[in-house]
Amino acid sequence: MVTSYPLPEGFTETEVFAIGTTLLVEALLGLLLNGLTLLSFYKIRELRTPSNLFIISLAVADTGLCLNAFVAAFSSFLRYWPYGSEGCQIHGFQGFVAALSSIGSCAAIAWDRYHQYCTRSKLHWSTAVSVVFFIWGFSAFWSAMPLFGWGEYDYEPLRTCCTLDYSKGDRNYISYLFTMAFFEFLVPLFILMTAYQSIYQKMKKSGQIRFNTSMPVKSLVFCWGPYCLLCFYAVIQDATILSPKLRMIPALLAKTSPAVNAYVYGLGNENYRGGIWQYLTGQKLEKAETDNKTK
Repeated sequence: MVTSYPLPEGFTETEVFAIGTTLLVEALLGLLLNGLTLLSFYKIRELRTPSNLFIISLAVADTGLCLNAFVAAFSSFLRYWPYGSEGCQIHGFQGFVAALSSIGSCAAIAWDRYHQYCTRSKLHWSTAVSVVFFIWGFSAFWSAMPLFGWGEYDYEPLRTCCTLDYSKGDRNYISYLFTMAFFEFLVPLFILMTAYQSIYQKMKKSGQIRFNTSMPVKSLVFCWGPYCLLCFYAVIQDATILSPKLRMIPALLAKTSPAVNAYVYGLGNENYRGGIWQYLTGQKLEKAETDNKTK
């Protein structure tokens, strides 16, 4: 006999099922698109460049986010979190590492493109590997802090997934949020904005607008902006006064980032898209130039 668990407070059965289905679709779509990105890099020799290593770092991080969303979807269909408090801490830590590494990888791609288009300097493998290790190590550091008492992981309003606990809004939370957000969101956002603005000005002068330089910034703000606003709102006001359904929207938007990033940086990348096509069809790339551009 299947045990029936009570609905999370503030949600109807239809809403719980809808959120679980949304998380599942986001997870499966992200896994499919980022899986193609990873497999194409592995199979197509022309794609194995230092610049594309940043795209691979992004795809790995986004795959981690998809797995995090898949666990949340499974728990949503169960109506409860089946993995206990330790599982909640692991789920929160894993999701944070993936999320911060994803944002950091977007900044690394912007930094690399700035040098490609504006300084014409070549990226070497040693530099690319060092940057990727720094991104993941720095993300792991900030994600581990709540496990040691600076910040805290707890359940989302649906109580079927775990993330940074913004419900308390105490000094511990505020000090962690401001420091972490400065280094892991505001600095990467600044890099994206300045890099792509410089690229746009450079291409405008030459009369050749080769890709949409506003898309990476817009996608980052769309996916992670609402979640950041919710976290900062908790600093000045008790976030629990907002309805549980409203507080779940930023989390659902954040989980779209794997699919959005796969489109912007993988499928939207002319040469990488050609590599994916070659992997799927076996047709040889006409131009084996994979220098990390976005159409």
